Amino acid sequence: MSDPQHSEPTTAHTVAPAVARLGPMRIDVVSIFPEYLDPLRIALLGKAIDKGAIEVDVHDLRDWTHDVHRAVDDSPYGGGPGMVMKPEVWGPCLDDVCPDDALLVVPTPAGVPFRQETAERYSREKHLVFACGRYEGIDQRVFDDAARRVRVEEVSLGDFVLIGGEVAAMAMIEATVRLIDGVLGNPRSHEEDSFSDGLLEGPSYTRPVQWRGLEVPPVLLSGDHARVEKWRHEQSLQRTRERRPDLLVDSSTQPE
Repeated sequence: MSDPQHSEPTTAHTVAPAVARLGPMRIDVVSIFPEYLDPLRIALLGKAIDKGAIEVDVHDLRDWTHDVHRAVDDSPYGGGPGMVMKPEVWGPCLDDVCPDDALLVVPTPAGVPFRQETAERYSREKHLVFACGRYEGIDQRVFDDAARRVRVEEVSLGDFVLIGGEVAAMAMIEATVRLIDGVLGNPRSHEEDSFSDGLLEGPSYTRPVQWRGLEVPPVLLSGDHARVEKWRHEQSLQRTRERRPDLLVDSSTQPE
């Protein structure tokens, strides 16, 4: 099977510009609960679809079943709790949905971590296919077989377990699509996000200047852009040091 491990940096890195594309990115998602993916068509992602930046199709895995019960799972070999999703269903589905030039993404807690760098890399892909498992996961042979003709990556959203892959897939898709040129109103938005420079984003403020006895930091009202940028970097560094010190492993993120 294709090795899903990639040498992605875990510290500060050069922020990639929004990705300009010759045509829309295509995203296919396979699930036994296609209605779970309805949020893909609203808000930011819905606007991206309307703009023609992405094309999204959601597929019901049960459409590839052939029995009266439309079963997609069976008991695991070797015993144990739960059920495993069947290769006889997933195999034909991916044959139809996942062409040879696509990247097959499998959300799973057993995968490599999904990071901002992963989203940046995915945003440069032409076609992403997300295979959303349920129960005790999908028969491993599905991915071993798919890897004979396509790239396969098993990716984890974090060190926790969800009921299925749908929520993780939506999070990964949103993190990816927002990096495509023209999706965000302000192209600087993604450049100043948490993790884009290896640090957490600092605090943000808006009107009014005073609210319930709390004031906006004076430096943000000064009009001095150099001071504002310096303050924001200091706040970002402080927040990272307090909340995610593990990110401060690169000398470029250390205070001077």
